[in-house]
Amino acid sequence: MQATYVQRLRLTFRKIGPTRYIGHLDLARTLERALNRAKMPITYTQGFNRRPRLAMATALPLGYTSECELADIWLDERMEPDAARTQMMSRMAPGIEIVHVEEVPTNDPSLQSITTETTYVVTLLDAVDTDELRAKITALLAAETAVRVRARGKKYKEYDLRPLILDLQLPEADDETVIVMRLCLEPSKTGRPDEVLLELGLDPLAARIHRTHLALAE
Repeated sequence: MQATYVQRLRLTFRKIGPTRYIGHLDLARTLERALNRAKMPITYTQGFNRRPRLAMATALPLGYTSECELADIWLDERMEPDAARTQMMSRMAPGIEIVHVEEVPTNDPSLQSITTETTYVVTLLDAVDTDELRAKITALLAAETAVRVRARGKKYKEYDLRPLILDLQLPEADDETVIVMRLCLEPSKTGRPDEVLLELGLDPLAARIHRTHLALAE
């Protein structure tokens, strides 16, 4: 069946506050309901279970917050990006804020296929020895490999974390300890901040993890 859409819009949105406890699938449904309530001229998928045509760049793990999530929507009628943002925000769930909308070519590659890297700001909740932590970060960056085991259901698979770490920084701060992580985010090559924390001997549950940047291939 021929596609009916005439426009593709890319949304940049924040996921903060209570929405940190919304998982990826529930987030997609929340966005879909907001689009419907806002009466956007959204294109629907074909088939028995028709859904608004929406695609997000990547899943944000449960408990994380973000200021740079990306999603594409397809419309059956053209809209000015600013007007589309205002209309969507009029019915958006608390904790989700659309900060920017832009038009992209309808035949561009999918967001998931063109993500390359992501940046997280990790705030540690427990007191740590910053000199010791800095030494661990230096050693990890200097290492050729950092083999870890990742569980998928009942299966366990070894992988090398080191190539997935692009950079680690420990900025000077008076009242808190923050690690800035640049991690690979390519298909089948995803660096996870919780795994980096574990490699550094830190508890991921004793940290606030906030995504600040998603990079896309040119």
